[in-house]
Amino acid sequence: MIRGRRTIWPIMVLALLAIAWSALKPDPQVEALNRALQQQGSNLLREYPYRFRAVRLEGETAVMTTPRSQTVPVFRMISALYPHLSGRSSTSPEFITAQQELAQVQGEARQIVLQQAGVSKVEWELDQSWLIQHNIPLN
Repeated sequence: MIRGRRTIWPIMVLALLAIAWSALKPDPQVEALNRALQQQGSNLLREYPYRFRAVRLEGETAVMTTPRSQTVPVFRMISALYPHLSGRSSTSPEFITAQQELAQVQGEARQIVLQQAGVSKVEWELDQSWLIQHNIPLN
C-alpha cells in the first residue's frame, strides 16, 4: 500500500502542473487580437499611456480592458494618465481634450478588434490592476 502511495504522488503533481499550465498559457486568438491592436493601431493608440488589450474571447465577444468606469471618478483616471493635469478642473480645456482623446483611442481599439475574424462584439472590463497600480480606489 505504501509503495502505491509513493507512485501516485508524482503522477498527481504532474497532473496538477499540466492543468495549471493549460489554464495559464496564453490564448492564441487573444494574442492575435492584441497583435492587431499594435500593428493596425494609429500612432496615438500605440503611444497612448494606457494599453487597451483583449483579455479573453467568449464565443464571438472579445472582452477588453479599460480604465474607465462610472464608479471611478474620471479626474482620478485622467490624472494618472496625464500627471500634468492633476489638480486641474475637469472643465478645463486640457482636461476635456484628454477625455476626448481617451474616448477616441478606446473607440479605435474597439474598431480594430471588431474587424478581426471571429469577433462580432466587444465588452469592456474594468482594469482593476491598472487602477490599483496607479493608487486609484475602486469604490
